[in-house]
Amino acid sequence: MTGSESTFGVSTHKGISMAIDEINKAGGINGKKISLKSYDDQGQAAEAVTIVTKLITQDKVSLILGEVASSRSIAAGTVAQQYKIPMLSPSSTNPKVTQVGDQIFRVCFIDPFQGAVMARFAINNLKLKKAAVFRDIKADYSMGLANFFVEEYKKMGGEVVADVSYSGGDMDFKSQLTSIKSKNPDVLFVPGYYTEVGLVARQARELGLKAVLLGGDGWDSEKLTEIGGDAILGGYFSNHYSHEDQSPVVQNFVAQFKARYGEVPSGLAAQGYDAAMVAADAMKRAKEMTPRGFRDALAETKNFQGVTGMITINEQRNAVKPAVVLKVVGPQKFSYVTTINP
Repeated sequence: MTGSESTFGVSTHKGISMAIDEINKAGGINGKKISLKSYDDQGQAAEAVTIVTKLITQDKVSLILGEVASSRSIAAGTVAQQYKIPMLSPSSTNPKVTQVGDQIFRVCFIDPFQGAVMARFAINNLKLKKAAVFRDIKADYSMGLANFFVEEYKKMGGEVVADVSYSGGDMDFKSQLTSIKSKNPDVLFVPGYYTEVGLVARQARELGLKAVLLGGDGWDSEKLTEIGGDAILGGYFSNHYSHEDQSPVVQNFVAQFKARYGEVPSGLAAQGYDAAMVAADAMKRAKEMTPRGFRDALAETKNFQGVTGMITINEQRNAVKPAVVLKVVGPQKFSYVTTINP
């Protein structure tokens, strides 16, 4: 809830808190209220490990919701796996997250799908066949998503003319962007987090790089346009839902969230809400009120109607569900473009 991706944690926590209050108001789980313990890992993998250890050994939790970013979920997941406490990530999309072991689940799609979605969108929808990739070498999320985009883009007949990297926390990207500009791509795929993406967009436009900017769900923050300004407008990214979706489930969630927090919920907020609701649904179905019982019920989640779509947990403990593509159209404004199904 602090650190360079703090809006992810804050938004997710708002969604979780709202869901827990709803669950408890409706009578809780088999008459028992859920108690929510929340800690801030400051965006640090080592801190995530410390916190999950504390949640399990001191707070004696039965189930963990988190983390939101893949590198930290992988680190924290090893502890949950060791103690056999189920962990459900709202939004960590790297395939390695659930490969940690049979206690680790997620309610989001994974990067092989998300990367393919953006490759298909670039070629089928935008008709752009010459791409450059700019990836964050320090983030499992960014590295994986870049690889899957490249694989699908080439398979579809696209050409990747440059594939260069930066390190999360960098502020100056001009030398890499100058090198990318010399290759004259139509598309620049930047599968990073909003803090760097906003700066990359500004510096790309300052250098006269005209490629269409594409990314993944790591762009989903009100801070994206704050940092990127006009430079990020016209960019597209894959995400978990659109608040413009007219389905009653989505519109009811958006209305309640706005009434409670005075803001439009991001995809991260929706994922947090869905994670808590999927967890509660599993707890209600569990054959026994134990971590083992909750874990087994999570594994059997089928066709759960979430805000972010119909959620089914597959054998790899990943959610099978659609993705949406959003366009950055104004300050803190992302407009729905299309839905792409698995």
